Amino acid sequence: MPESAKPRVAVIGLGSMGFGMATSLRRAGFEVTGCDVSPESVARFVADGGHGAKTPAEAAKAADIVVSVVVNAAQTETILFGADGVAETLGQGAVFISSATMDPDVARRLAKQLEATGRLYLDAPISGGAQRAAQGELTILASGSSAAFAKARPALDAMAAKLYELGDAAGQGAAFKMINQLLAGVHIAAASEAITFAAKQGLDIKKVYEVITASAGNSWMFENRMPHVLDGDYAPRSAVEIFVKDLGIIQDMARTAKFPVPVAAAALQMFLMTAASGMGRDDDASVARMYARVTGTHLPGEPK
Repeated sequence: MPESAKPRVAVIGLGSMGFGMATSLRRAGFEVTGCDVSPESVARFVADGGHGAKTPAEAAKAADIVVSVVVNAAQTETILFGADGVAETLGQGAVFISSATMDPDVARRLAKQLEATGRLYLDAPISGGAQRAAQGELTILASGSSAAFAKARPALDAMAAKLYELGDAAGQGAAFKMINQLLAGVHIAAASEAITFAAKQGLDIKKVYEVITASAGNSWMFENRMPHVLDGDYAPRSAVEIFVKDLGIIQDMARTAKFPVPVAAAALQMFLMTAASGMGRDDDASVARMYARVTGTHLPGEPK
């Protein structure tokens, strides 16, 4: 298919995930316009061969598909309906793909509000990290109308290695993502607790990592995050504050459903303590540093 026949795409939010998704779309032959609150991020995307826009409304003006890659529901709502929001300019029948992690009830509300204007909404949270975003190999957990899926599919195929179609209305994708985030947060907190406890026992934590990743106690998060601890490198791939937010959403959902989530609640407290210690914007493996500082345990890269 020639480039002229492909849908035009706007990507709102050119952080580590959004930039990778935008470049994956451009590499697949789409005409892509990027927008971000950081002019430097937009300039970087333009230098990489994309188009730039100063506002979401400007980016969406000629778009058939808008991909929103921001942090939370509040930012998503601003991009949709705030000053210079995409709802001002997005064409009738165009689709808004929301990739933020949010409460399913909020996803349903935003979808209803946008669909009332004649546009389509696809609830499509993402998983996989910045590297897989750049490779076009994300996992996308999507739900929405058949019309929204049909309109969005060319872009989804360019961004995802795995696309799960999880329902015919917004909210289902968000709910699946929150279950993933419950497990991810608990596993990071547990991995951080275990590696620091091992250090307190005087064990060689590099050898601990080798043994655990070959044993039944391993998890994807232990295997992925604990090398940050071994290297003493807490540059944020995914920040502590993300799990303060996401595990907080889990608590809100559970309270509404009158469903106990004590393990997730304990994990939330670990992330809160880490953020309160001044590490909220550091890598989420910093939970291990919080344990280490509380217990007087030495970890690599930390002062003795």
